[in-house]
Amino acid sequence: MVVLGAAGVYRARANTVAEVPFSDLLRAVEDGTVSAVRASGDRVHADLTDGRAIATTAPQGYLAANGETMTALARRGVRIEIDTTNQRVLSILAMLLVASIVGLVGFTAWRTTTGRIPSVTGHSRRASQGSDTVTFDDVAGVDEAKDELREIVEFLREPGRFVSLGGRIPRGVLLVGPPGTGKTLLARSIAGEAGVPFLFASGSEFVEMFAGVGAARIRRLFRDARRHGRCIVFIDEIDAVGRSRGNQTNSHEEREQTLNQLLVEMDGFEGHGGIVVIAATNRQDILDPALLRPGRFDRQVTVGNADVKGREEILRVHARSIAVEPDIDWLRLARGTPGFSGADLANVVNEAALLAGRAGRKAVTQADLEGARDKVLMGVERRSLQLTARDREVTAWHEAGHAVVAAVLPHADPVHKVSIVPRGRAMGVTMQLPDTDRHTYTRDYLETQIAVLMGGRAAEQLFLQVETSGASNDIERATAIATHMVCDFGMSPLGPLAFRRRDDAAAARAGFSDDTARKVDDEVQAIVARGMERAARLLDERRTGVAAVAERLLEAETIDADEILALVGEPVAQV
Repeated sequence: MVVLGAAGVYRARANTVAEVPFSDLLRAVEDGTVSAVRASGDRVHADLTDGRAIATTAPQGYLAANGETMTALARRGVRIEIDTTNQRVLSILAMLLVASIVGLVGFTAWRTTTGRIPSVTGHSRRASQGSDTVTFDDVAGVDEAKDELREIVEFLREPGRFVSLGGRIPRGVLLVGPPGTGKTLLARSIAGEAGVPFLFASGSEFVEMFAGVGAARIRRLFRDARRHGRCIVFIDEIDAVGRSRGNQTNSHEEREQTLNQLLVEMDGFEGHGGIVVIAATNRQDILDPALLRPGRFDRQVTVGNADVKGREEILRVHARSIAVEPDIDWLRLARGTPGFSGADLANVVNEAALLAGRAGRKAVTQADLEGARDKVLMGVERRSLQLTARDREVTAWHEAGHAVVAAVLPHADPVHKVSIVPRGRAMGVTMQLPDTDRHTYTRDYLETQIAVLMGGRAAEQLFLQVETSGASNDIERATAIATHMVCDFGMSPLGPLAFRRRDDAAAARAGFSDDTARKVDDEVQAIVARGMERAARLLDERRTGVAAVAERLLEAETIDADEILALVGEPVAQV
């Protein structure tokens, strides 16, 4: 910017005078019409006696080699000025450029050595022991994991009781589980229960493009931990630095150096006394075997999604921080949130508080909690979306087909609510909530799920004689279930065999014959076709009920389970 500015000023100054050939300047000198001359390098500016100003460029070295020209001008009384401003400006610019380069090099060196190494002893890298201290009472839904970790708490509290028996403290604990299940919260609760310092870092903080930085940060982390004696070091998302070595496609020398340093610090020649390393990941399969061996991560604790009882406890824990009505049925809400993680349940409680505040209520009600649950499950209601009468009619019959099939088939999850109010990308929603958590699936249940999914398309064909794109997601999900039944669960005439699917990376290398692929495709198609036929036959038998549900949806937009059962009638034994 300085160079461009100086050049601009110079050009602006040069443009104020007329540019002439050097011969014209010499002719003006001979004629005696030059009153003043300013020389700057090879540039010459001359003021003429008639008031004009001219400028020209002398041949390189001409002025220095022809001193008699300047002498002749002086004898004629011409004022001569030698301008060295440009040389001074260039010198200053050169000094600034050198200083900038030196500063940049020094700043880069500082960042790569001490400036960017994370300090875990400061306030920003150590969990404060105060009002926000977390204990086991603040963690719910993971009772087995808490029981597994109580020994570590006891050892940190009273290490002498175990050392006198010859026992040693576990070096590390690996918390494994899907996102949002409370792995970080569980690690903080251990520190809160034991009353020891809690140092934490993220796995990505040890991965840098500069050689040696990651290993230096690992050394700094454990050096600071040793100053505290007994403490907990928590590394979140350890898979960022602990990936398995030797994979040629993902080999990275700097990351491997960092991992080697971590392995040495956890179990090397130098012991670390009462330091417990707790790490969290949801990608245990990619971790290096040397990291998982006993002596480093001695225990691997699985932190999964909670069951109905655990979800109820989690909801009650999160509800401590908000004002709620005393008659809240937490068990009913927990049964309506199958598969929700702790983070999802916290989001439900927070959304309920926001809904209550938006409505001007002083406490959260059951309706607020269920509305928040529906929002998290199905998306935000898009009441501003204007649908045509035809679109509303098609959506109502489509959702009525889903609802009737789900309401009358014996192995289907109970219908909770049906709505034709657009939510997210869906024009309508049929919400089913299981009575209990399912961990295994029978063939009857999966075939019933396919029939429920195909109920929307069957209703369109039977009652409206159309086929719409609204069934695309239903068809995709039904095909996925049928594919799992054939390829993974052995629920087809092909027998109990595992067939690699096309989306499996290993299948691209191993594969199977074209004849087998055709048989797999035929079986998937047959399963979906049977589900479609089953749904169509049932809806044809319950035409009155389907029409009643569709008309009620067009009138009220949302109906609940009791109203659906009243309109449809009793479930059937088998279809």
